Amino acid sequence: MTLSAHQPQYLPWLGYFHKIYSSEIFVFLDNVQYKKREYQNRNRIRTRDNSIWLTVPVLTNDNSYPNISDVRIDNSQDWRNSHWKSLYLNYSRALFFKKYSDFFEDLYKREWDKLIDLNICIIRHINTILGITTSMYLSSQLNIKAKGTERIIDICKSLQADTYLSGMGGKDYLEEDMFKADSIKLVYQDFVHPIYTQLNMKDEKDFIPNLSIVDLIFNHGPKSLDILTGNRKIPSPYLGEG
Repeated sequence: MTLSAHQPQYLPWLGYFHKIYSSEIFVFLDNVQYKKREYQNRNRIRTRDNSIWLTVPVLTNDNSYPNISDVRIDNSQDWRNSHWKSLYLNYSRALFFKKYSDFFEDLYKREWDKLIDLNICIIRHINTILGITTSMYLSSQLNIKAKGTERIIDICKSLQADTYLSGMGGKDYLEEDMFKADSIKLVYQDFVHPIYTQLNMKDEKDFIPNLSIVDLIFNHGPKSLDILTGNRKIPSPYLGEG
């Protein structure tokens, strides 16, 4: 049984959902420290000529950051209206925007206190859109005290996983010998970013990679999972793809 884990991110990119899809169990690392200037509270969407960041403002205490599960949103800023307007202005002409827009419009009408609740709500819904049925857990629910590689190994043991799927960045910090000692197979995610047609894309050279998953689903709808997992070029939906 393959397990993967990651911090809950805001409007995650394609590789995040590829990791979830490639696992039978996915664990949200919610009891690790929040990191500034990463993707836990922000991501990019495409505009007519480039891309922009959508950032959820968060509260800090003297520039120190708590565990992800405790990070609170700074609702003194009108970020919800701004994010919804950005999605609408940049994707309302996309072929499948109307199919999925109700969820996002309602999402940004709701009041959110904790960042983790917002992020997990989005991730679970996008899993449903994509048809991903991977079982999901919070690391805080597993009562694991270890850190680093030992934490990951204990998570695998707790959920009876014999294989751990890591992102390629794991090669820089995971202690691979520890997995061997506990008879857990360590594999690294093999994700090649697919090229797909984006709204306002003139040709293949105009493709912008590493955007939020919403860029894919608004443009390709029900075919998004095939694109995400097939690593192949897809004909333009704006030229007759159904």
